[in-house]
Amino acid sequence: MDLGLAGKKVFVTGASKGIGLACAEVFAAEGAHVVMVARDAGRLTAAAADIKGRHQGPVEIAAADLSRPADREALWANHRDADILINNAGAIPAGGLLDLSLERWEEAWALKVMGYIHLTKLALGTMKDRGGGVIVNVIGMGGRLPRYDYVCGGAGNAALIAFTGAVGGQAQAWGVRVFGINPAATRTDRIVSLSKQKALAAFGDESRWEEMLTGLPLGRLIEPREIANAAAFLASPACGYVSGATLDVDGGLAFKG
Repeated sequence: MDLGLAGKKVFVTGASKGIGLACAEVFAAEGAHVVMVARDAGRLTAAAADIKGRHQGPVEIAAADLSRPADREALWANHRDADILINNAGAIPAGGLLDLSLERWEEAWALKVMGYIHLTKLALGTMKDRGGGVIVNVIGMGGRLPRYDYVCGGAGNAALIAFTGAVGGQAQAWGVRVFGINPAATRTDRIVSLSKQKALAAFGDESRWEEMLTGLPLGRLIEPREIANAAAFLASPACGYVSGATLDVDGGLAFKG
């Protein structure tokens, strides 16, 4: 199925690994012009080279710390012509309210929560001016199913779900679509790290991290490419009536008895 994404410029954050890398690969396979953004320049260079070796579309890289407003502004100033923004960068730590320092909380939200909000604001301004564009916020099921042991992430994700709904409801009047995707547990480096944090909090032993992943819907983790496929389809003209909504990709977890 041709999604009509050939030639579209797609700006992907957190693109050196996990869901962001999968998004870069899927959009490149559709013939899009992909801009990959991440902190780790070396990892980003290697990831981009791999994609270029398998797909024809242009691939650019930009190393930046998206927890810093100045970096976000400088990056967007160089890519104001992007047709699609994929907000994906951010890793909020596990832990209860009494376990996390205020500094750690603010650091995590600076990247994911404020990073998403600021880049959406920058992109929406330019997309409104030209009368079109798509913004995709990859958020997380913690915002739907809050837990004490992931209170920082759950609260941040819930804020982004509300933000996406509010902005997406208005942006459609300007020809811009804004929507979200909530992945549940996905096969990434982050899920291992997060599971280790949870195991440490629960058992005092991070080596028991696999015990935190029992009882998953469909008996497995989500593959990053499954989230990327959803992002590409929803961002494409083939699914052009979606704005304000956040899709839960959780295998039925929210309704599991």
